[in-house]
Amino acid sequence: MFLCLISVQRKKSMDRIAFEQQARTWRQKALSICIGYGAGKDEAEDIAQDVMLRLWQMHDELEQYRTIEAIVALMARHMLRNHRRRKPSETLDETMIISLNTSPLEELEMKEDDVWLTKRLQQLPTTQRTLLYMRQVERRSHEEIAQLLGIETTSVSTLLARARRTLLEDIKRRNKR
Repeated sequence: MFLCLISVQRKKSMDRIAFEQQARTWRQKALSICIGYGAGKDEAEDIAQDVMLRLWQMHDELEQYRTIEAIVALMARHMLRNHRRRKPSETLDETMIISLNTSPLEELEMKEDDVWLTKRLQQLPTTQRTLLYMRQVERRSHEEIAQLLGIETTSVSTLLARARRTLLEDIKRRNKR
């Protein structure tokens, strides 16, 4: 009985040794698969490490497969796909989108327009500027603005219309030049 246990323990340690001998080859296979599918070096390293961990977890079952390299390749592809699905997509901010679709001259004109509009907004009477900010930036309702400023709702509508009309007239004058 004792000899039987020793031989079972030796067989398991041989499995580990055999696994370690093949591990470098399998890891290289996983790396090359990931890089072949467009993964960067760091991402490929992470995936290869995960593949090796998964292989070790199923090392007792590996003998039933005809080619372990095919299993490695399949695991690497699937893990890479899953990794990319979980990774948050990068969002393009508005300036990047604009810069992709516009020429340098158009970008310069837009910057000048922004500077002009900011300057013109600062020249509005304080009440009109505050109302525009609360409505356009903070997205507050007319009722909220009226309550916060202690004025009538109709006054909010009138003052907003006056501020917008003033800005529109200034824009029209500027565009005629």
